[in-house]
Formats: sequence, structure tokens, C-alpha cells
Amino acid sequence: MRNLTLKQLRAIQAIMKHGTIAAAANALGLTPPAVTIQMKLVEEEAKVALFDRTNDGLRPTAAGLAFLDTAQMIEERLRVLDDEIDAIKGVRVGSLTLGVVSTAKYFAPRLMATFRNEHPDIAIKLLIGNRAETIASLKSHEVDIALMGRPPKDIPLRSAVFGDHPLVVIAAPDHPLAKRRDITKERIAQEHFLVREPGSGTRISLEIFLSELPGRLDDLGTEMSSNETIKQAVMAGLGVAFISAHTIALELEVGKLVMLDVIGMPIRRQWFSVVRTDRTLSPAMKAFQEFLNRKGAQCLPFFDKLYPDIGSIHR
Repeated sequence: MRNLTLKQLRAIQAIMKHGTIAAAANALGLTPPAVTIQMKLVEEEAKVALFDRTNDGLRPTAAGLAFLDTAQMIEERLRVLDDEIDAIKGVRVGSLTLGVVSTAKYFAPRLMATFRNEHPDIAIKLLIGNRAETIASLKSHEVDIALMGRPPKDIPLRSAVFGDHPLVVIAAPDHPLAKRRDITKERIAQEHFLVREPGSGTRISLEIFLSELPGRLDDLGTEMSSNETIKQAVMAGLGVAFISAHTIALELEVGKLVMLDVIGMPIRRQWFSVVRTDRTLSPAMKAFQEFLNRKGAQCLPFFDKLYPDIGSIHR
């Protein structure tokens, strides 16, 4: 493997990304025969096929995926090296790719803006996805730091808390339970819930909350693909929802939604910043982590009291 070159690894990356030799060649600005030669040189060096030839294009083998992981790690390390050299030169620049679960998109822009005021020369790219997509971007080295509620256990990670994450039940203002106090778990479980896809952080927490009620998880509710859709459905009176309080600050402020006073809620989780343990921290990553430690909680929506029709919400 010591004879591999960056040119060869980048050819492998391009083939995997685009699926065909022709598309990879076009992306790299090379001819298809040149890309084919690079691929064959790697396969000869490794003595193993990197792709299966199918009617739909080239599909990576297990060996191909191992090469892709190595190529991505090398690209990461080169970018970190570039940032480190700039830091040695005294140039306060760098780049950071931040991945956030969709629930965090409601405060991520404020985080980025506050961070940019302190570090105007660090460029930040934001990638938003659901929990599964954000975990996949960590696995593929696509993001430097991820912000999420529940760090995955199948990737070696360093995680740090940067703020509280309250989870609440919401309803339309005219819902029969809107003005009730001390709603029991058994009573709220009778409502029709609007829920996220399996594996999402809020759905997992709801399943834990309702798990002691026999049979309740057999039909959890109507599944919807985004917090925005869920909020609109709740406002339309289609049901109640268990959701991050950080996603509904505006709707509560203008009276479009209310939080129900359910016993045992809000359920307080935490927000984590997550980095792979096999990543070398760039100066930009270190700066962002230090910023989260100092000011991350201040950038989250603030709730005076988490009760319907009582508390005021401050930004």
C-alpha cells in the first residue's frame, strides 16, 4: 500500500461518488482511460477488486469501502495540516464543517453567527439532516463536528455537553387539555400523537416515556418526516406531539401552539457536540469547541417557565 498516490485515491473517491468511470473522469477533469488506469493500478497493488461491475454502474466492494475510508481520512488530515500551517504563520483562518440534526437547525444559525463574530476568518459549512443522516456523515468523515441529542454508540466518539434540551408535549391552543394542569401520563397517552421517523431522538425519548403503559407502543401515532410538518399538523388539530422545546419558541410566542402541563415533563435531555476520536482537531475545530463550552448554552432559546399560557419566551 505504500506505493499509493493521492491521485489514485482521489480517482477511487470520484468513482464511488459518481458511480461510473465517465462521470468520475468528468468531475476530475481527466479522460475516462486515465481514471481507469488509476483504478487498475490500485487494484493491482491491493490484489483485490474495489468495485463490482453492475448494470447500474460500479458498486464498491468491502475493500473499496476500506479504501474510501482511508482516502477520506487522508483528505481530512491534509486539510488539518493546511490549517495548522496557517496557525503557525499567525494567519487566523480555517474551515469547519458542522453537522446538525434537524431539531438543532432552529438555533444553529445563531450559534454560527455568534461564533463568526469572534472568528470572522473561519469559514463554516452547515449540513442539516435527521439523526440517521447526521450519524452517517460522521461515519463518512463528511463533517468535523456534529451537534445532536444522543451520541451514537457504534462510532468511537468524544462528546461534550453544551446545553440543556427540554422535550415537551404540544397542542393547538383550543385543545381540550390546553388549560389543564397536572395531566397524567395515562391521560396524555390516550391522545393521538404525531411522531418522527423511527430512530429519531425525540421518538426514542417518547417511547421511553410511554414504555411502562402496556400496549401503548404498538401504535405510537402518525409518522411525519419533519418537525415543521408536525407543528403544522398540531396547529391544524390533527393531534398532539412530543417535541423539542427549542423547535417551537416562535410558535409559542405568537400563540400558535401551547405546551401541555404533563406530569414528569419537560423531560430534560442535553445537547452534545460530537467528534470522532480518530480525528485530529484542527485549530478551527478547537476554537469552535472552546466557544461551545463558553457560550453554547447562551445561544439556545430561553424559556422562563415551561408551562402553557404562563411563561414568556425570551430570545
